[in-house]
Amino acid sequence: VPERPTLGNTDYAFEMAISNIRYGEGVTKEIGMDLQNLGARRVCLMTDKNLSQLPPVNAVLNSLAKYGINFQMYDNVRVEPTDQSFLDAIKFAKKGEFDAYVAVGGGSVIDTCKAANLYASSPTSVFLDYVNAPIGKGKPVTVPLKPLIAVPTTAGTGSETTGVAIFDFKELKVKTGIASRAIKPTLGIIDPLHTLSMPERIVANSGFDVLCHALESYTALPYNMRSPCPSNPINRPAYQGSNPISDVWALHALRIVAKYLKRAIRNPEDREARANMHLASAFAGIGFGNAGVHLCHGMSYPISGLVKTYKPKDYNVDHSLVPHGLSVVLTSPAVFAFTAQIHPERHLEAAEILGADIRTARIKDAGFILADTLRKFLFDLNVDDGLAAIGYSKADIPALVKGTLPQERVTKLSPRPQTEEDLSALFEASMKLY
Repeated sequence: VPERPTLGNTDYAFEMAISNIRYGEGVTKEIGMDLQNLGARRVCLMTDKNLSQLPPVNAVLNSLAKYGINFQMYDNVRVEPTDQSFLDAIKFAKKGEFDAYVAVGGGSVIDTCKAANLYASSPTSVFLDYVNAPIGKGKPVTVPLKPLIAVPTTAGTGSETTGVAIFDFKELKVKTGIASRAIKPTLGIIDPLHTLSMPERIVANSGFDVLCHALESYTALPYNMRSPCPSNPINRPAYQGSNPISDVWALHALRIVAKYLKRAIRNPEDREARANMHLASAFAGIGFGNAGVHLCHGMSYPISGLVKTYKPKDYNVDHSLVPHGLSVVLTSPAVFAFTAQIHPERHLEAAEILGADIRTARIKDAGFILADTLRKFLFDLNVDDGLAAIGYSKADIPALVKGTLPQERVTKLSPRPQTEEDLSALFEASMKLY
Protein backbone atom coordinates (compact mmCIF):
# COMPACT_ATOMS: atom_id res chain seq x y z
CA VAL A 1 0.00 0.00 0.00
CA PRO A 2 1.56 3.32 -0.96
CA GLU A 3 2.16 5.88 1.78
CA ARG A 4 0.03 9.00 1.54
CA PRO A 5 1.69 11.49 -0.77
CA THR A 6 3.47 14.13 1.27
CA LEU A 7 2.00 17.39 0.11
CA GLY A 8 3.95 20.63 0.11
CA ASN A 9 1.28 22.09 2.36
CA THR A 10 1.31 19.69 5.33
CA ASP A 11 1.34 21.02 8.87
CA TYR A 12 4.62 21.35 10.75
CA ALA A 13 3.32 21.86 14.30
CA PHE A 14 0.84 20.50 16.79
CA GLU A 15 -0.75 22.10 19.82
CA MET A 16 -1.84 20.56 23.13
CA ALA A 17 -5.01 21.93 24.71
CA ILE A 18 -6.68 20.29 27.69
CA SER A 19 -8.97 21.31 30.50
CA ASN A 20 -7.70 21.55 34.05
CA ILE A 21 -8.36 18.21 35.74
CA ARG A 22 -9.02 17.50 39.41
CA TYR A 23 -9.19 13.89 40.56
CA GLY A 24 -10.14 12.33 43.88
CA GLU A 25 -12.83 10.40 45.72
CA GLY A 26 -15.47 12.85 46.92
CA VAL A 27 -13.91 15.85 45.16
CA THR A 28 -17.37 16.90 43.89
CA LYS A 29 -17.99 18.55 47.25
CA GLU A 30 -15.55 21.31 46.23
CA ILE A 31 -17.65 22.52 43.30
CA GLY A 32 -19.54 25.13 45.37
CA MET A 33 -16.20 26.65 46.42
CA ASP A 34 -15.00 26.66 42.81
CA LEU A 35 -18.05 28.62 41.71
CA GLN A 36 -17.61 30.99 44.67
CA ASN A 37 -13.96 31.49 43.64
CA LEU A 38 -15.12 32.30 40.11
CA GLY A 39 -17.53 34.89 41.48
CA ALA A 40 -20.44 33.08 39.77
CA ARG A 41 -23.84 34.64 40.46
CA ARG A 42 -26.13 32.73 38.09
CA VAL A 43 -25.15 29.13 37.43
CA CYS A 44 -26.69 26.72 34.92
CA LEU A 45 -26.63 23.11 36.12
CA MET A 46 -27.17 20.65 33.25
CA THR A 47 -27.93 16.94 33.56
CA ASP A 48 -30.42 14.36 32.27
CA LYS A 49 -33.66 13.01 33.76
CA ASN A 50 -32.13 9.72 34.99
CA LEU A 51 -29.11 11.32 36.61
CA SER A 52 -31.15 14.04 38.30
CA GLN A 53 -32.33 11.34 40.75
CA LEU A 54 -28.88 9.79 41.35
CA PRO A 55 -26.01 10.40 43.83
CA PRO A 56 -23.70 12.42 41.48
CA VAL A 57 -26.28 15.19 40.98
CA ASN A 58 -27.17 15.07 44.69
CA ALA A 59 -23.50 15.60 45.57
CA VAL A 60 -23.39 18.69 43.32
CA LEU A 61 -26.69 20.06 44.68
CA ASN A 62 -25.44 19.65 48.27
CA SER A 63 -22.27 21.57 47.46
CA LEU A 64 -24.18 24.37 45.69
CA ALA A 65 -26.53 24.68 48.66
CA LYS A 66 -23.69 24.67 51.22
CA TYR A 67 -21.95 27.58 49.50
CA GLY A 68 -25.12 29.53 48.68
CA ILE A 69 -24.73 29.29 44.89
CA ASN A 70 -27.70 30.62 42.92
CA PHE A 71 -28.47 28.16 40.11
CA GLN A 72 -31.10 26.89 37.70
CA MET A 73 -31.25 23.24 36.71
CA TYR A 74 -31.82 21.97 33.17
CA ASP A 75 -32.43 18.21 33.28
CA ASN A 76 -33.83 17.78 29.78
CA VAL A 77 -30.59 16.65 28.10
CA ARG A 78 -31.17 13.83 25.63
CA VAL A 79 -28.99 10.72 25.76
CA GLU A 80 -27.28 10.78 22.33
CA PRO A 81 -28.25 14.43 21.66
CA THR A 82 -29.78 15.75 18.45
CA ASP A 83 -29.63 19.19 16.83
CA GLN A 84 -33.08 19.86 18.32
CA SER A 85 -32.07 18.82 21.84
CA PHE A 86 -28.98 21.07 21.54
CA LEU A 87 -31.25 23.94 20.42
CA ASP A 88 -33.59 23.41 23.39
CA ALA A 89 -30.64 23.63 25.80
CA ILE A 90 -29.25 26.69 23.97
CA LYS A 91 -32.63 28.43 24.33
CA PHE A 92 -32.60 27.73 28.09
CA ALA A 93 -29.03 29.05 28.37
CA LYS A 94 -29.77 32.26 26.44
CA LYS A 95 -32.85 32.96 28.54
CA GLY A 96 -31.01 32.38 31.82
CA GLU A 97 -28.13 34.76 31.13
CA PHE A 98 -25.79 32.54 33.16
CA ASP A 99 -22.25 33.46 34.12
CA ALA A 100 -21.07 29.85 34.72
CA TYR A 101 -22.09 26.30 33.76
CA VAL A 102 -21.90 22.93 35.49
CA ALA A 103 -22.45 19.71 33.51
CA VAL A 104 -23.08 16.51 35.48
CA GLY A 105 -23.32 13.39 33.33
CA GLY A 106 -21.78 11.45 30.49
CA GLY A 107 -20.68 12.79 27.13
CA SER A 108 -24.24 13.67 26.11
CA VAL A 109 -24.65 16.08 29.01
CA ILE A 110 -21.17 17.61 28.81
CA ASP A 111 -21.41 18.08 25.03
CA THR A 112 -24.87 19.68 25.33
CA CYS A 113 -23.56 22.07 27.97
CA LYS A 114 -20.58 23.05 25.76
CA ALA A 115 -22.97 23.91 22.92
CA ALA A 116 -25.30 25.87 25.24
CA ASN A 117 -22.36 27.88 26.59
CA LEU A 118 -21.04 28.57 23.07
CA TYR A 119 -24.28 29.84 21.51
CA ALA A 120 -25.38 31.76 24.60
CA SER A 121 -21.96 33.50 24.47
CA SER A 122 -22.41 34.19 20.74
CA PRO A 123 -26.12 35.17 20.56
CA THR A 124 -26.04 36.49 16.99
CA SER A 125 -24.64 33.24 15.53
CA VAL A 126 -26.91 30.81 13.71
CA PHE A 127 -26.62 27.15 14.69
CA LEU A 128 -24.71 25.95 11.61
CA ASP A 129 -22.03 28.64 11.97
CA TYR A 130 -19.91 26.52 14.32
CA VAL A 131 -20.98 23.03 13.18
CA ASN A 132 -18.20 21.10 11.46
CA ALA A 133 -17.88 21.42 7.69
CA PRO A 134 -19.12 20.14 5.28
CA ILE A 135 -22.47 20.00 7.16
CA GLY A 136 -21.99 23.39 8.84
CA LYS A 137 -19.69 26.35 8.24
CA GLY A 138 -17.05 25.31 10.79
CA LYS A 139 -16.25 28.91 11.74
CA PRO A 140 -13.48 29.45 14.31
CA VAL A 141 -14.76 30.49 17.75
CA THR A 142 -13.54 33.98 18.60
CA VAL A 143 -16.02 34.97 21.34
CA PRO A 144 -15.12 34.53 25.04
CA LEU A 145 -17.11 31.75 26.75
CA LYS A 146 -18.25 31.45 30.35
CA PRO A 147 -16.50 29.03 32.75
CA LEU A 148 -17.79 25.44 32.46
CA ILE A 149 -17.14 22.78 35.11
CA ALA A 150 -17.69 19.22 33.86
CA VAL A 151 -18.41 16.37 36.27
CA PRO A 152 -18.27 13.10 34.25
CA THR A 153 -20.38 10.24 35.59
CA THR A 154 -19.30 7.65 33.01
CA ALA A 155 -15.83 6.29 32.32
CA GLY A 156 -15.97 6.80 28.61
CA THR A 157 -16.14 9.90 26.51
CA GLY A 158 -13.34 11.98 28.01
CA SER A 159 -15.54 14.96 27.11
CA GLU A 160 -14.39 16.76 30.28
CA THR A 161 -10.98 17.27 28.61
CA THR A 162 -11.90 18.05 24.99
CA GLY A 163 -13.19 20.85 22.79
CA VAL A 164 -15.65 18.63 20.94
CA ALA A 165 -19.47 18.37 21.15
CA ILE A 166 -21.22 15.63 19.14
CA PHE A 167 -24.90 15.43 18.13
CA ASP A 168 -27.26 13.69 15.68
CA PHE A 169 -28.22 15.93 12.77
CA LYS A 170 -31.70 14.52 12.22
CA GLU A 171 -32.36 15.93 8.76
CA LEU A 172 -29.36 14.09 7.27
CA LYS A 173 -29.50 11.16 9.74
CA VAL A 174 -25.81 11.57 10.57
CA LYS A 175 -23.85 12.50 13.64
CA THR A 176 -21.69 15.58 13.41
CA GLY A 177 -20.49 18.11 15.94
CA ILE A 178 -18.65 21.24 16.91
CA ALA A 179 -14.88 21.11 17.37
CA SER A 180 -12.94 24.00 18.85
CA ARG A 181 -10.42 24.34 21.67
CA ALA A 182 -12.48 27.32 22.84
CA ILE A 183 -15.38 25.13 24.03
CA LYS A 184 -13.37 22.76 26.25
CA PRO A 185 -14.44 22.83 29.93
CA THR A 186 -12.53 25.10 32.30
CA LEU A 187 -12.28 22.27 34.83
CA GLY A 188 -13.04 18.55 34.78
CA ILE A 189 -13.90 17.12 38.20
CA ILE A 190 -13.17 13.40 38.10
CA ASP A 191 -14.75 11.82 41.15
CA PRO A 192 -14.50 8.01 40.97
CA LEU A 193 -17.42 7.65 43.39
CA HIS A 194 -19.72 8.62 40.51
CA THR A 195 -18.88 5.52 38.48
CA LEU A 196 -20.24 3.23 41.20
CA SER A 197 -23.83 3.94 40.11
CA MET A 198 -23.20 2.87 36.49
CA PRO A 199 -25.00 -0.32 35.32
CA GLU A 200 -22.96 -3.10 33.69
CA ARG A 201 -23.67 -2.35 30.00
CA ILE A 202 -23.07 1.36 30.47
CA VAL A 203 -19.68 0.52 32.00
CA ALA A 204 -18.96 -1.74 29.01
CA ASN A 205 -20.04 0.65 26.27
CA SER A 206 -18.31 3.62 27.93
CA GLY A 207 -15.15 1.53 28.21
CA PHE A 208 -15.28 0.61 24.51
CA ASP A 209 -15.22 4.32 23.72
CA VAL A 210 -12.04 4.69 25.80
CA LEU A 211 -10.54 1.67 23.99
CA CYS A 212 -11.23 3.15 20.55
CA HIS A 213 -10.16 6.66 21.55
CA ALA A 214 -6.78 5.24 22.53
CA LEU A 215 -6.38 2.92 19.51
CA GLU A 216 -7.52 5.47 16.93
CA SER A 217 -5.48 8.39 18.23
CA TYR A 218 -2.33 6.21 18.46
CA THR A 219 -2.75 4.94 14.89
CA ALA A 220 -3.98 8.23 13.35
CA LEU A 221 -2.19 9.98 10.49
CA PRO A 222 0.87 11.77 11.97
CA TYR A 223 0.33 15.50 12.54
CA ASN A 224 3.07 16.48 10.07
CA MET A 225 1.38 14.56 7.26
CA ARG A 226 -1.98 16.29 7.73
CA SER A 227 -2.89 19.00 5.27
CA PRO A 228 -3.57 21.83 4.79
CA CYS A 229 -1.17 23.70 7.00
CA PRO A 230 -3.29 26.48 8.57
CA SER A 231 -2.57 30.05 7.49
CA ASN A 232 -3.39 31.19 11.05
CA PRO A 233 -3.05 29.13 14.27
CA ILE A 234 -6.73 29.75 15.11
CA ASN A 235 -7.54 27.52 12.13
CA ARG A 236 -5.40 24.58 13.29
CA PRO A 237 -8.01 21.87 13.99
CA ALA A 238 -8.58 20.39 17.43
CA TYR A 239 -7.93 16.97 15.83
CA GLN A 240 -4.42 17.29 14.44
CA GLY A 241 -3.15 13.73 13.93
CA SER A 242 -0.99 11.49 16.09
CA ASN A 243 1.81 13.33 17.87
CA PRO A 244 4.42 12.49 20.51
CA ILE A 245 2.45 13.90 23.46
CA SER A 246 -0.93 12.34 22.56
CA ASP A 247 0.86 9.00 22.00
CA VAL A 248 1.91 8.88 25.66
CA TRP A 249 -1.65 9.43 26.90
CA ALA A 250 -3.19 7.00 24.39
CA LEU A 251 -0.83 4.14 25.24
CA HIS A 252 -1.24 4.65 28.97
CA ALA A 253 -5.04 4.66 28.60
CA LEU A 254 -4.83 1.44 26.56
CA ARG A 255 -2.80 -0.26 29.31
CA ILE A 256 -5.40 0.70 31.92
CA VAL A 257 -8.24 -0.60 29.69
CA ALA A 258 -6.41 -3.90 29.23
CA LYS A 259 -5.95 -4.29 32.98
CA TYR A 260 -9.22 -2.97 34.39
CA LEU A 261 -12.13 -2.86 31.91
CA LYS A 262 -13.23 -6.49 32.28
CA ARG A 263 -13.02 -6.20 36.07
CA ALA A 264 -15.03 -2.94 36.08
CA ILE A 265 -17.79 -4.53 33.99
CA ARG A 266 -17.99 -7.84 35.85
CA ASN A 267 -17.92 -6.52 39.40
CA PRO A 268 -19.73 -3.27 40.21
CA GLU A 269 -18.16 -3.33 43.69
CA ASP A 270 -14.60 -3.29 42.27
CA ARG A 271 -13.79 0.29 43.21
CA GLU A 272 -10.17 0.03 42.08
CA ALA A 273 -11.19 -1.04 38.56
CA ARG A 274 -13.94 1.57 38.23
CA ALA A 275 -11.71 4.36 39.55
CA ASN A 276 -8.95 3.42 37.11
CA MET A 277 -11.36 3.34 34.16
CA HIS A 278 -12.54 6.83 35.16
CA LEU A 279 -8.92 8.01 34.91
CA ALA A 280 -8.37 6.09 31.67
CA SER A 281 -11.27 7.98 30.14
CA ALA A 282 -9.57 11.31 30.93
CA PHE A 283 -6.17 10.04 29.76
CA ALA A 284 -7.60 8.88 26.43
CA GLY A 285 -9.51 12.17 26.19
CA ILE A 286 -6.28 14.14 26.46
CA GLY A 287 -4.79 11.92 23.74
CA PHE A 288 -7.62 11.91 21.21
CA GLY A 289 -8.74 15.45 22.07
CA ASN A 290 -5.56 16.63 20.36
CA ALA A 291 -4.65 13.79 17.98
CA GLY A 292 -8.20 12.95 16.90
CA VAL A 293 -9.91 9.70 16.02
CA HIS A 294 -10.45 8.15 12.59
CA LEU A 295 -12.49 5.40 10.93
CA CYS A 296 -14.17 3.66 13.90
CA HIS A 297 -15.62 7.00 14.94
CA GLY A 298 -16.34 8.24 11.42
CA MET A 299 -18.28 5.04 10.64
CA SER A 300 -19.99 5.01 14.05
CA TYR A 301 -21.92 8.21 13.40
CA PRO A 302 -24.29 6.75 10.76
CA ILE A 303 -24.52 3.51 12.79
CA SER A 304 -25.99 5.61 15.62
CA GLY A 305 -27.88 8.02 13.37
CA LEU A 306 -29.70 5.38 11.30
CA VAL A 307 -30.76 3.22 14.26
CA LYS A 308 -34.06 1.44 13.69
CA THR A 309 -35.49 -0.34 16.73
CA TYR A 310 -32.45 -1.30 18.82
CA LYS A 311 -32.76 -0.56 22.53
CA PRO A 312 -29.74 -1.51 24.63
CA LYS A 313 -29.87 -3.25 27.99
CA ASP A 314 -29.39 -1.01 31.06
CA TYR A 315 -30.29 2.24 29.26
CA ASN A 316 -33.46 3.85 30.57
CA VAL A 317 -34.54 5.71 27.41
CA ASP A 318 -37.79 6.12 25.50
CA HIS A 319 -36.19 6.07 22.03
CA SER A 320 -34.16 3.59 19.99
CA LEU A 321 -30.45 4.13 20.30
CA VAL A 322 -27.10 2.51 19.68
CA PRO A 323 -24.84 3.64 22.54
CA HIS A 324 -21.87 5.58 21.19
CA GLY A 325 -19.20 3.20 22.53
CA LEU A 326 -20.97 0.20 21.01
CA SER A 327 -21.37 1.91 17.61
CA VAL A 328 -17.63 2.63 17.62
CA VAL A 329 -16.28 -0.73 18.73
CA LEU A 330 -18.34 -2.96 16.38
CA THR A 331 -16.25 -1.87 13.38
CA SER A 332 -12.90 -1.93 15.19
CA PRO A 333 -11.69 -5.40 14.09
CA ALA A 334 -12.36 -4.59 10.42
CA VAL A 335 -10.95 -1.06 10.68
CA PHE A 336 -7.61 -1.99 12.26
CA ALA A 337 -7.14 -4.92 9.88
CA PHE A 338 -7.52 -2.29 7.12
CA THR A 339 -5.31 0.48 8.57
CA ALA A 340 -2.46 -1.73 9.80
CA GLN A 341 -0.73 -1.73 6.42
CA ILE A 342 0.44 1.75 7.41
CA HIS A 343 2.43 1.80 10.67
CA PRO A 344 1.96 -1.95 11.38
CA GLU A 345 4.36 -1.74 14.33
CA ARG A 346 1.90 0.53 16.18
CA HIS A 347 -0.95 -1.91 15.55
CA LEU A 348 1.20 -4.80 16.80
CA GLU A 349 2.17 -2.87 19.92
CA ALA A 350 -1.51 -2.21 20.65
CA ALA A 351 -2.33 -5.92 20.19
CA GLU A 352 0.41 -6.86 22.66
CA ILE A 353 -0.93 -4.39 25.27
CA LEU A 354 -4.37 -5.99 24.85
CA GLY A 355 -2.95 -9.44 25.54
CA ALA A 356 -1.70 -10.87 22.24
CA ASP A 357 1.48 -12.96 22.22
CA ILE A 358 3.55 -11.31 19.48
CA ARG A 359 6.88 -13.09 20.07
CA THR A 360 6.69 -14.96 16.76
CA ALA A 361 4.42 -12.49 14.95
CA ARG A 362 5.27 -11.21 11.50
CA ILE A 363 4.95 -7.47 11.06
CA LYS A 364 2.80 -7.93 7.95
CA ASP A 365 0.20 -9.78 10.07
CA ALA A 366 -0.21 -6.88 12.53
CA GLY A 367 -3.73 -6.01 11.38
CA PHE A 368 -5.06 -9.56 11.62
CA ILE A 369 -3.47 -10.02 15.04
CA LEU A 370 -5.01 -6.81 16.41
CA ALA A 371 -8.40 -7.64 14.83
CA ASP A 372 -8.39 -11.13 16.38
CA THR A 373 -7.36 -9.72 19.76
CA LEU A 374 -10.25 -7.25 19.63
CA ARG A 375 -12.76 -9.94 18.62
CA LYS A 376 -11.71 -12.12 21.54
CA PHE A 377 -11.92 -9.14 23.91
CA LEU A 378 -15.46 -8.31 22.72
CA PHE A 379 -16.60 -11.94 22.75
CA ASP A 380 -15.45 -12.29 26.38
CA LEU A 381 -17.63 -9.29 27.25
CA ASN A 382 -20.83 -10.54 25.55
CA VAL A 383 -20.85 -7.80 22.92
CA ASP A 384 -23.54 -8.03 20.21
CA ASP A 385 -22.35 -10.08 17.24
CA GLY A 386 -21.72 -7.26 14.79
CA LEU A 387 -23.97 -4.76 13.03
CA ALA A 388 -26.48 -7.49 12.09
CA ALA A 389 -27.20 -8.05 15.79
CA ILE A 390 -28.23 -4.41 16.25
CA GLY A 391 -30.61 -4.36 13.29
CA TYR A 392 -28.54 -3.72 10.14
CA SER A 393 -28.23 -5.82 6.99
CA LYS A 394 -26.23 -5.63 3.75
CA ALA A 395 -29.10 -3.60 2.25
CA ASP A 396 -28.20 -0.78 4.68
CA ILE A 397 -24.57 -0.51 3.60
CA PRO A 398 -25.08 2.21 0.94
CA ALA A 399 -26.86 4.42 3.52
CA LEU A 400 -24.14 3.75 6.11
CA VAL A 401 -21.43 4.70 3.59
CA LYS A 402 -23.35 7.83 2.62
CA GLY A 403 -23.52 8.82 6.29
CA THR A 404 -19.76 8.29 6.72
CA LEU A 405 -18.72 10.48 3.76
CA PRO A 406 -19.45 13.85 5.49
CA GLN A 407 -17.26 12.80 8.46
CA GLU A 408 -14.08 14.04 6.79
CA ARG A 409 -12.91 15.77 9.95
CA VAL A 410 -12.11 12.30 11.31
CA THR A 411 -11.95 9.96 8.30
CA LYS A 412 -9.12 12.03 6.79
CA LEU A 413 -7.08 11.21 9.90
CA SER A 414 -7.07 7.52 8.96
CA PRO A 415 -3.47 6.55 8.22
CA ARG A 416 -4.73 4.77 5.10
CA PRO A 417 -6.96 6.69 2.66
CA GLN A 418 -10.25 4.97 1.85
CA THR A 419 -12.64 4.88 -1.09
CA GLU A 420 -16.40 4.38 -0.94
CA GLU A 421 -15.76 0.75 -1.95
CA ASP A 422 -13.37 0.38 1.01
CA LEU A 423 -16.02 1.74 3.38
CA SER A 424 -18.61 -0.67 1.95
CA ALA A 425 -16.22 -3.57 2.53
CA LEU A 426 -15.54 -2.44 6.12
CA PHE A 427 -19.26 -2.24 6.93
CA GLU A 428 -19.82 -5.65 5.33
CA ALA A 429 -16.96 -7.17 7.34
CA SER A 430 -18.51 -5.71 10.51
CA MET A 431 -21.97 -7.28 10.00
CA LYS A 432 -20.80 -10.34 11.96
CA LEU A 433 -17.85 -10.43 14.38
CA TYR A 434 -17.53 -13.98 15.63
